Amino acid sequence: MVTAVHARPRASAPAVRPVSSRHVGPQWYAPVMGTAIVAVAGAALPVPVPGPALVTVWAVSAVLLVLVAAARAAHWAYHRDQARAHLLDLSVAPFYGCLSMALLSVGTGTLTVGSRVTGESAAVAIAAGLFAAGTVTGLAAAVAVPYLMIVRHRPAPGTASPVWLLPVVAPMVGASFGPLLVPRLPPGQWRAALLLGSLGMFGLSLLATLLILPLVFARLVHHGPLPLALTPSLFLVLGPLGQSTTAVGNAADAAGSAAAHPRGFGAFALLYGVPVTGFALLWLALAGALVVRAVRRGMPFSMTWWAFTFPVGTCVLGAASLADRTGLAALAWLAVLLYGLLVTAWAVVGFRTVCVVRALLGGGTVIAEPARVAAPVEPRTAAPAER
Repeated sequence: MVTAVHARPRASAPAVRPVSSRHVGPQWYAPVMGTAIVAVAGAALPVPVPGPALVTVWAVSAVLLVLVAAARAAHWAYHRDQARAHLLDLSVAPFYGCLSMALLSVGTGTLTVGSRVTGESAAVAIAAGLFAAGTVTGLAAAVAVPYLMIVRHRPAPGTASPVWLLPVVAPMVGASFGPLLVPRLPPGQWRAALLLGSLGMFGLSLLATLLILPLVFARLVHHGPLPLALTPSLFLVLGPLGQSTTAVGNAADAAGSAAAHPRGFGAFALLYGVPVTGFALLWLALAGALVVRAVRRGMPFSMTWWAFTFPVGTCVLGAASLADRTGLAALAWLAVLLYGLLVTAWAVVGFRTVCVVRALLGGGTVIAEPARVAAPVEPRTAAPAER
């Protein structure tokens, strides 16, 4: 998604409001996700991170969630034509998965970091509400967006984008969050239901990812690198990899209080997590090389740069989970190095985003609709029998 701005020339004409909720698409939940993951991943590191810093970052993500949610509500209330157009646009609709991931990531941060401010009881209550809302919206996006792809559009061969992963990754974020709430439920059926429900979302998201990822790789191999503005989206592939490793690790931790045979969960967490982490490192190197190539060719700043944050943060969580389970120092150092990359990316992208917002509020206008940077699709036409 690209949001470019330029300054409005000075003129004697009456001032016109430069920015409205019409321009606030679902991609604006990405800064919420990318900020919350900095706090969540920092709390999971095998080395201490200053608590006040993590609390501050979590608080910023919570404020951003409220602001973006309010802007999106105004968008739907006053610009329904644009909202419907976004839903029916294949290059924008996948970003509706970001709503779910924003809710879930802030909820996870509330439980792991925010409790220092709100207290344990309030943190659990807020986190449970955000988990419920994020899970429902995530499952809805995972069904609705592929449905719209089937009935509304016919993507041309070789146009698969990593952005297509966004709606199907949302349930995986819920799968990693759910086990954290398991010990807070009454023993028995409630705990088992939440644990197995989280594993169900893990399977849903994983299998959907395995359907989409080969299409993305085939596009790269047969048609070359993505357009410069979309190149950062390659980092989105890291999301399901790191988040699924985190999900099975959290499930293994919660299994002791919810499953009849918890030992198998720990074995599965290792047998799954280690190979997937290896592939995530391979993809990180490949995507990083393609980003360097794009930067040398003048890659412009866009909202896709937020792909450098949340997906990397999920890999931090996955590596930290494996380090805790194995006691292997190499995995602990991997988590720390990835966290350094995450914080650096968050600082750079956050600063650039603030500059864009200031330009918009100060008199800039949107000169490129974000929906127009993705590959075109062919509209699906009805068959004779359907007309």
